[in-house]
Amino acid sequence: MSSPRPAPLRFAANLSWLYTELPFLDRFAAAARDGFTGVECLFPHEHSTEEVSARLRDNGLQLVLFNAEPGNWTGGERGLAGLPGREADFRRVVSEALARAEALGCPRVHLMAGLCADTPGTRDRAWATYEANLAWAATQAQAAGRVVTIEPINSRDMPGYLLTRQADAHALVQRIGSAHLQVQMDLYHAQIVDGDLTTHLSAALPSGRVGHLQVAAVPDRGEPDDGELNWPWVWDELQRLGWSGWIGCEYRPRQGSAHDGLGWLRALRDAGRAI
Repeated sequence: MSSPRPAPLRFAANLSWLYTELPFLDRFAAAARDGFTGVECLFPHEHSTEEVSARLRDNGLQLVLFNAEPGNWTGGERGLAGLPGREADFRRVVSEALARAEALGCPRVHLMAGLCADTPGTRDRAWATYEANLAWAATQAQAAGRVVTIEPINSRDMPGYLLTRQADAHALVQRIGSAHLQVQMDLYHAQIVDGDLTTHLSAALPSGRVGHLQVAAVPDRGEPDDGELNWPWVWDELQRLGWSGWIGCEYRPRQGSAHDGLGWLRALRDAGRAI
């Protein structure tokens, strides 16, 4: 008796990274034309909620993830969750993001940790602030019927980022112990920092602590069809592990056109392995 066929993988277009030749609000239609049914983005607060909602509705798309406001991005801030003294700002942006998520029908909001000087006392204070802030945010997310996520980001792309390792993210989620706080596992960052992706995926995905995946090639952050990772193996492993969540396409198209670089996804769809 043959085993049941694995469910197809679900890919979401990251509209902050793909279709950048178009104005942001026009990228929704471009993603829909390429067959995406899910999208994610960094900062929808830069546009009116009504406009974003209309683009989602008109193109039959679901917004599956976005970032809460990260503080003063142009001034160098990369999140507020781990910044001592900024707790009031953090609570404000989380409350606003959860309200925006409800209005847009989005189930998950990513909370960026922020930057931290690499000194023992400074890092200890940042981690204590981070954990307390996330525990509060998880309670707010539960009340709102949403999930907040944390994402380890490699220090090569974002020097000084507080959260870099998968183990630290998972330990923090375990300590807080809320189903409304999960890990956002970007395989690009995970490979650069931790490597050994098969082992990490095999341990992490069955745990229920991972709420969202993202992909990009290593080291160039291009389409997930080249570089040092064996992508056919990765797709096989995700299906073997029964991953049914979304996989965000957070990469930089090598050819400058997201559409022209989607051969890898078309091949998976043609084989009935992706939607």
